[in-house]
Parts: sequence; C-alpha cells; structure tokens
Amino acid sequence: MAQQRRRRISSSRGVRSLPFEPINYLLLLIGVGLILVGFVAMRLENAVDGWISLYLSPLLILGGVGQVVVAILYRPDSNTPA
Repeated sequence: MAQQRRRRISSSRGVRSLPFEPINYLLLLIGVGLILVGFVAMRLENAVDGWISLYLSPLLILGGVGQVVVAILYRPDSNTPA
C-alpha cells in the first residue's frame, strides 16, 4: 500500500523541462551578436561626432538588449506540433 502511494506521488510531480527551448538560445545569441556588432562598430569608427557612433551603434545595442529580453520572455506554444 505504501509503495503504491509513493509511486502515485512521484508520478504526479511530472518531468521538469528546461526553462529555455532551442529557439530561446538562438534568439539570445542573436541579441548578444547585435550588442557586440554595435560596440565593434562604435570602436571601428573611433570618432566622437561620427554618424555610426552617434546613431547606428546605440540603436544596434538597444536592439540587442531588446532581443535578449524577448529571448528570455519568449515561451513557444506547446500545443503546436513540431
């Protein structure tokens, strides 16, 4: 009787899945890549008042940070078939 109860309790817990799916890691990698490209572009121009370092690089960095946030919060729908 006690073994049946233990089995029922252990089976009701279920299998825990990982918090991130492969698509989350891909989105995270894209975000980190955008951040790196933004910093590299800012460094390569090396001008205080250049167009790339004033406008393009900050947009790339902010886009990368936004992409990282999306990658963390994104949860694929588990009802759709793969």
